[in-house]
Amino acid sequence: MAKAVWTGSLAFGLVSIPVRLYPATERKDVRFHLVDAGGRRVRYRRFVPAEELEEHGLEAADAKEAHVAPVGGGREPEQMPSAAMGGDSGLAEAEVAFEDLMRGYEAEDGRMVLLRRDEIESARPERTHTIEIEDFVDLADIDPVYFEKSYYIAPQRGGETPYTLLLRAMERAGRVGIGRFVLRTKPHLVAIRPAGGVLGLETLFFGDEVRDGREVAPGVEAIDLSDRELQLAELLIETLKTEWNPAAYSDTYREELLKRIAAKTPVERAEEPAAVSPGAKVEELMNALKVSVDAAKKKQKKRPSRKRTA
Repeated sequence: MAKAVWTGSLAFGLVSIPVRLYPATERKDVRFHLVDAGGRRVRYRRFVPAEELEEHGLEAADAKEAHVAPVGGGREPEQMPSAAMGGDSGLAEAEVAFEDLMRGYEAEDGRMVLLRRDEIESARPERTHTIEIEDFVDLADIDPVYFEKSYYIAPQRGGETPYTLLLRAMERAGRVGIGRFVLRTKPHLVAIRPAGGVLGLETLFFGDEVRDGREVAPGVEAIDLSDRELQLAELLIETLKTEWNPAAYSDTYREELLKRIAAKTPVERAEEPAAVSPGAKVEELMNALKVSVDAAKKKQKKRPSRKRTA
């Protein structure tokens, strides 16, 4: 069973229903890891490209001493531990530690506005514990372009009766509820509707997030069509009309990929050498030296002593 992503209550009027929210869909894309020819995972790193350093007037020697601004009250700037040469430019790529990353917003004039993580987090809305239905609307009035992600609402123990009451009443009224709540760190506009015997919840795009489709197809409304053309188009639609059956449509690309994966023989993954810190290397060397000294002492004791000649 899927894990609940939110726990709280659903309220309409003075009725409050304890509920849990579950994802209604799951992606089944075939996922791959990036590996080399030996099956070893390819890792990513964070770095400032050599070209960026060049734009800020850093020479090759300066790049190796590049400093990264700390994130709000964090540790002091420090010298980067290493720098990879950036091609033939003579400049270096400065690696950036995760805790030193900042968030940059590019303004209209091209300049970068920098925000610390704590500044962004302080602007986030407080987590809500209630989805309050503010309005009831006709589902047909909501263009599908507004639908973002689907969830199922399940009642918690003790909430089954008011949950069923709301579900049945909405089915009979043919209406969906519109409300708002905060999921994780983002506020959402939502539509709550009957969905196959349970309550479903659709997160919606806000009005200013949906583009006007007429912008990409200007002039369409001005085109005149004859009745004959419309009748033929309607006849074609009527000929292809059928009941909606999602099982009739499958992801043929995913199926083909899975067939090819099944036909392949898995390769033995090459062992990745464990990263050894400088301190570990020193300790290993010291241990080897101690063992060598002990062995040399034992060997020296076994040697016959030489007699001195007068």
